[in-house]
Amino acid sequence: MMIHNRSPQQPDRRPIVVGVDGSPGSKAALRWALDQAERTTATVETVIVWAPEAGFYYGYECASIAVAGEDLAAAADTVLMDTLVEVIDDRGRSAPIKPRVLRGRPVAELLRAAGSAQLLVLGGPAHGRIAGLVRGSVSHECLQHAPCPVLIVPATPGVLAAGAHADEPAGKLRIRPKE
Repeated sequence: MMIHNRSPQQPDRRPIVVGVDGSPGSKAALRWALDQAERTTATVETVIVWAPEAGFYYGYECASIAVAGEDLAAAADTVLMDTLVEVIDDRGRSAPIKPRVLRGRPVAELLRAAGSAQLLVLGGPAHGRIAGLVRGSVSHECLQHAPCPVLIVPATPGVLAAGAHADEPAGKLRIRPKE
């Protein structure tokens, strides 16, 4: 267990990292992170990750993959900006935001971004229980390996958050601290 000696006058200047993919869960996560950032004077780093199509191409076909990659990066950027505009329009004022479009595997890139974060915030599914995340999902892997605390925000009110028990109020947010 690690203990940080911070006084209330010394805010944590590390960013709150939010995984964004345009889903209702990621929008809920972004709203929560922006609210938290305003309370704590933190910045919010929004991260969307795109991956090139898997496959091996040689010669002429490499150019078509590069173009497809540019299209995927542009599409990811559009999703991120559209999500930011929608969430910020809904809530008005906002904390400082640093948008990032990254290429790679979502889990690896989110964990890399979380390396300098005070908190990693991810959205939960729009239906069902977050506690029932299937193995191999981005949220599950990030919960297991993140270098900072992880918060999974339910996409819809009334859905149990990761680690919640049946006797706890539905929709309660839980943070898994890093041990």
